Order: sequence, then structure tokens, then C-alpha cells
Amino acid sequence: MIELVWLKRDLRSADHEALTAAAARGPVLPVYVIEPELWQQPDSALRHWQFIAESLRELDHDLRQRGQGLLVCEGEILSVLKDLHQRFGLRAVHSHEETGNGWTYQRDRQVAHWLKVVGIEWHQYQQFGVCRPLADRDHWASAWDRFMAQPKHQAPARLQPVVLTQLPPLEHPLGAEHRPCPGRQPGGRYHGLRLLRSFLGQRSRLYRASLSAPAAASHYCARLSTYLAYGCISLREVVQATDTALAEQADASWRASLQAFKSRLYWHCHFIQKLEDQPDIEFVDLYPAMRGLRSDSKPEHLAAWAEGRTGYPMMDACMRQLHHDGWLNFRMRACLMSFASYLLWLPWRDSALHLARQFTDYEPGIHYCQAQMQSGTTGINALRIYNPVKQSLEQDPEGDYIRHWVPELARVPASWIHQPWQLPASLQQQWGVRIGEDYPAPVIDHEAAAREARRLIKLHLQTQPGEQRAEWQEGIRQRHASRKRPRQRRKTPASSHQMTLDL
Repeated sequence: MIELVWLKRDLRSADHEALTAAAARGPVLPVYVIEPELWQQPDSALRHWQFIAESLRELDHDLRQRGQGLLVCEGEILSVLKDLHQRFGLRAVHSHEETGNGWTYQRDRQVAHWLKVVGIEWHQYQQFGVCRPLADRDHWASAWDRFMAQPKHQAPARLQPVVLTQLPPLEHPLGAEHRPCPGRQPGGRYHGLRLLRSFLGQRSRLYRASLSAPAAASHYCARLSTYLAYGCISLREVVQATDTALAEQADASWRASLQAFKSRLYWHCHFIQKLEDQPDIEFVDLYPAMRGLRSDSKPEHLAAWAEGRTGYPMMDACMRQLHHDGWLNFRMRACLMSFASYLLWLPWRDSALHLARQFTDYEPGIHYCQAQMQSGTTGINALRIYNPVKQSLEQDPEGDYIRHWVPELARVPASWIHQPWQLPASLQQQWGVRIGEDYPAPVIDHEAAAREARRLIKLHLQTQPGEQRAEWQEGIRQRHASRKRPRQRRKTPASSHQMTLDL
């Protein structure tokens, strides 16, 4: 009888409660399952798999030093578990709680049902500061603080071996999208820890001042999001290391940057908690009054936006960096989503799925909540209709970032590069760019599109009774809004927690 550790988005041995708890009970078999159906989902991409594969190789090497290598299986999860149970006998399954996409939610429900039927225990452990189940948000922040302050779980020095394993090649071209990502961050814990040290020891000094500009943010941001998304490092490790850096840092400006970074570690879990509490955020507008607002797909506009050829240089530069690097700073992610939802009037889920495939650090809980927030469908956040020209002027005044990612405009001076469609024909010829041929003309007039978006939203909301809208908004606030002190609560429907699997 063995203790099976089912690895998902927790590809490490350090501060790994499931592994530590399993090892304390008996022989351990760490297992990662490549699930073909998961990789057929529309939010998957080759870049995700490549990062995971590199992380699995490093984890396997680490586990072998402890006595038991990693078993990687490919197939439908229930078939894999049934086979392992027949071969070895499973006393229990150990895993971290996962707040994933809708597919993983339904998969975990099926696993829970089968394990219950055959009498195998399933121990699930908290991975982040996400509570399951959560009755309300009143004391969520203090629970987050307590979880992050707990001692880190020590990786077992030795594991009782179950079976000799050999890691397969891990070269499957998995994912719904196979776009190459040459600038992608490498997978594995080693690279995550290296970034954490360089950030806290040096790069964080200019973090707060560099958040918005995409070129500066690429260097001065922590760049830990992908390592957190796949669990190469634990959030608790990052929080505790940040607290240590704060305690040792005397420079007031630097401390302010570290505090700003720590606040975003709270927000990381705050948004995942929303999807945990309401799994349909991935699919439908959070605010019922907005449902049906953007119902028509526009393939030509979606394609222009997705390929970085909208005619708006900053938007196109951001999308092209994202294709190449698999990462983009938060401000520009918000601008891309806002541009798609308001100015191109695209259904937010179409845009969100494209971005999910581009973000190597794709985290469903954060991703879909932010997609809705930047599309104005939450009911409790202000409309964020970013002006793409204004953002370009503010975040790249000299145009260097644009020239790097949009080489068609490499010779255009700063005075024209933000609105190249205004170039006279003589200057287009002088600087070697023909608008509409070498570089596209704008797909829309951004000012007219912004006015039309506001008009359509106002018109749509007028079709809903004001009292009904107010009731919906209050329910959303009670269920999802962050707060420092308890609210006066009304009774609201019980949450359908994503992984509350009592069947």
C-alpha cells in the first residue's frame, strides 16, 4: 500500500505539504499525469507544456536524490489511478487544492467520486492563501496572513522508494496553440529562486517606479508569476523572503517598492479566491446586467488584435512582445484587454482565450477575473477604457519600445511614431513605411469607438430595472469584494466553491 502524491501545478519538493504529509505515512509515489483532454482545451498552448516539461525534469532529478523518482503517466486520470491502484494498492492520494479551469474542476469531481466509491482517502492541502470553502470575505486577509506566516514544510531528506521510474522524453507538442515562444522563461525551481534573489536583492529597488512602462517592467518586475503559477516556488516562500527583505532594508524608497510588491501577493490570492467561489466566472459575465452586451464575434478585428496588426503601435508592440516572451507587464495586459473589449467590441471570452494561450504564467483565477474587470462586466469596478495613444505617449515617449517590437516603424521619429497614420505621404516615403501596406492603418478610430462603447453600455443597462441592478451589485460586493472590516451582510446564495467535492 502506497501514498500517491498527485502533482499538478505544484512542481517542487520544498514547502510541499502534500509530499511531506505523504512521506510521513509510508512509501511515496510522486506522479504527474499528462492528460490529453486537458491539452485539447482552448486555453492551452505549447509554451505552457514546454515550461512544465522543464520543471518536471528538474523535479525528477531532485526527487531521485531523495530516493524515489517521478512517475510520469499519460492518459485519462481515472484510468491511470485505477491502473496504479491495481499495481501497487493506493492507501491514499495526496495533492494540493487546485483552482483551475472548468475542465479541471469537473475532472476533480470525477476523481473525488471514484476515490470515495473504492474507499481511498484523498487528502488535499492548501496551496495558496485561497480558502475552501469560504463563508465570507470578512476575515480573509487575516487568514491569508496566518497561512503565509506558518513555517515552510521541509522536503523529506529520504523517500521510501516504491518503484524504479524512468522519465519519458517529454517532447510531446502539446497544446491548442503551437506558436513558438523564443523568449519564454525557462521552467524549474532553480530559475525561480534565482529570480527571487535578484529581485529582492537588487531589481526591486525600482519596482514601484517601473510597473507601468513595458520596457522597464520587463527588467524591474519580479518575473516570478510563471514559477508561482506552476508551483516551482511556493507563495509562502516569496512572502517570507519579502518580509525578511523588508526587515533588513533601511532605504525608505526601496521599502515602499517592497511593500507595493507584497500588496500584489495579496491580490494574487484575492483574485484566485473569486474563481474558487464562483467557477462560472470563466464563462459568463459576473454582472448579470452585462450579459448579452457583446454577442457578435468579429473575426477580422480579433485576428488583427491577436496578431499585433491593429495599426496602433503600442498595442501591436505589446502583443508581439507577448508572442515572443510569453510575458507582459500588468498595465499593458489591461490595455490589450480593454482595447479588445471596448474599442473593438469583442466578446471578452474570445480575447481572454487568446491571451491565456500567450501568457506562460496563465493562472485561471487571476486571468478570467482580470479579463472581466478590464471589460467592464464585474458590476463593481469602474469602466477602464484606456486611450491607446495616451498610453503610448506616457509609457514609451521616445518610441524605443515600439521600434524594437514593430520594426516596420524603426525609422519613424518620436514625434510621429505614436500616430503613424497621420504621416504625410512624403514623410512615409522618407522614413520607409507605407501606412496601409508596410504597416496597417488603424482598424478603428479609437476616440469614436470609445464614445460608441460608452453609449452602448449605457443603453444596455437601461434595459434592466435599477433596483435589480443594485441588488446584483450588492450581491457581488458581498461575495467577492476585498475589505478591511466586516460588512453588514444580507443573506446571499451559498457559493458553489470550485473544489468543494463533498458528493
